[in-house]
Formats: sequence, C-alpha cells, structure tokens
Amino acid sequence: MKKVTKTHAIPKNSIISKGFNDYHYCDSFSVVTQTNDSLDTITTTIFQTPKWADLLMGVRNRIFSLFGLNKGGYKDRRNIADHYPIGSRAVYFTVIDRNDNEIITAENDKHLDFRISVFENGEEHHKTIHLTTLVKYHNALGRFYFFVIKAFHKRIVIGLLKRLIKK
Repeated sequence: MKKVTKTHAIPKNSIISKGFNDYHYCDSFSVVTQTNDSLDTITTTIFQTPKWADLLMGVRNRIFSLFGLNKGGYKDRRNIADHYPIGSRAVYFTVIDRNDNEIITAENDKHLDFRISVFENGEEHHKTIHLTTLVKYHNALGRFYFFVIKAFHKRIVIGLLKRLIKK
C-alpha cells in the first residue's frame, strides 16, 4: 500500500524558499501517485479540504480575529480554476510563484507568514507529489498560534495527500 512520507527537507529544485529565508518551521510530506492530472488539478484536489477541516478553519478564524489577525483561509469555490496564475487564489491561498513543477501559495499577517508548495516530480502516470509548508513567526503570538494549530496542520496535510492515492 502506498503511504504518505514525512521529511523535514525541502524537495530538491523547489522554489518555495526563494525570498523566504530564516523561516522557523518546515515540514514536507510526499506521496507517490499514478495520475496524469495537471499540477493545477492536483493543487485543487489537495486544497479541497474535508468539512471537519473547514469547520476548524472557521473556528480558528473567529477566535484569532479577536486578536486582530487576518481571516485568511476561507475556502471559496469561486477560487477553483484549471490554471492558477500568480496573484490568483488557489481555493484558499494566494499564488505567489509557480513554474512547470510547482505552485507556491502564501499568506502574510502581523503574527506570521507562511508558504505552501505543491511540487511534483516524476513521469506521467507515476508522480511524487510533495506538500511543503514553511512558517516564519513575527512575534510571540505567531509562535503561540502555530503551536495551537500545528497538530491539526499535520493531520490535515496527511489526509489531503492520502486522497491523491485514492483518486
């Protein structure tokens, strides 16, 4: 059975850290899948979170908005596309960079900034998909915030990649 593999290393040739040095947290999960889907379609599939994750995002947004933080991360079906150009939103997050093998999304706030990469390598019908997250804290609130959501983050990422196996 195929499984999701975790590493702390950024995939070779990834552009996620371009202009985003000195991050405080990094994780990267990967899965081998048999698909001929485009990178944009894979990104859409990954960001189609289950309802329980959407509920957690809503609770998170309500609680942390009391601290003046952005209410980023709302899933919006209008943000689903066949191609995500730089500056567009890929379901949840803003696309800030991309190439033929990778889409980088990001959000910046006063407590922390983060980057998420969907990176593919391999041949058609046999690809390794990497989902990498980098987080940079700006203050104690950023550290506390990510401490609270880190356990949920890992569980959600693993679940999203497992869905690529079942597809």
